[in-house]
Parts: sequence; C-alpha cells; structure tokens
Amino acid sequence: MTRDAAYRRTLYRSGGVVVRVGWRSASAEAWMARHGAHEAWFLGAWNPFSRRMPPRWNEAAHRRLRRDVASLPASEAEGSLGRWSEDMLLLAARTATIRRLMRRYRQAAVVHVPRQRRARLLWQARPMRSWASKTFQRMGITAG
Repeated sequence: MTRDAAYRRTLYRSGGVVVRVGWRSASAEAWMARHGAHEAWFLGAWNPFSRRMPPRWNEAAHRRLRRDVASLPASEAEGSLGRWSEDMLLLAARTATIRRLMRRYRQAAVVHVPRQRRARLLWQARPMRSWASKTFQRMGITAG
C-alpha cells in the first residue's frame, strides 16, 4: 500500500465528525458551523516523522499539544486504519498556526478540511517528507 493510500484509507473521527481524505464531510461542515470556522484540521503529536514512539512519550506529546491549542476550538480525535490508531485533535485554526504546530510536533502531514470542499493532506516541508518516506518504506508502505 502506498503512503497516500494509507492516509486516504484512514478514518479520522472526532465525536460525530467523520472525515476521509478526498471526501467531503457533512459532519465536519456542521462542526465548523458550530465553531464559526472556515476550515478544520486533524493534527496529532504522536510518532514524530512517522517514527513509532513509546505510549508514554506519545501521551505526553498529546498533552503538550492540547495545552498549546487551549485557546482554539478543539475536540479530541483519532485517526485509525485497521488495528492502527493515533490520538489527535480536530482544530479550527489558521493555516499558519497549523504549520507552526506541525513543525513543533514534527508531523509529516495533517488533514485539512476546508468548508464545502474535499478533505486533503497538507504536507510538511520537503526534508520532513523525505525523512518520512524512508520511515514509511521500513513499514512496508511505498511512496506514491
């Protein structure tokens, strides 16, 4: 399975909000309307650059992320594919804020959910993507 296929097959959930990359989501539209947002994001702090970290490390990183976004509309969320899952947050924020958080928490990509459009991946800068590609290859997921 390619990396993009893995992201596209992943189901991103927060309460009643359900999102898949490449699809529009009525439940995400409703969440954004409730929060007065024009876009939403699924962002996590687990497993930086797709490198598996111990559970306690991931939990501590997630707590730091929650503190960092305390002033933003946010809901607990999860991304899951098969037996794999990661905790994350569903956030309403500006793109610049999300990019800063991606760098701080070393995330290769986030899911962007713009209003009245399909959800898409927003990738971190090229060097991170290259590093992530090697990690995905070790996991048996090819670039594509």
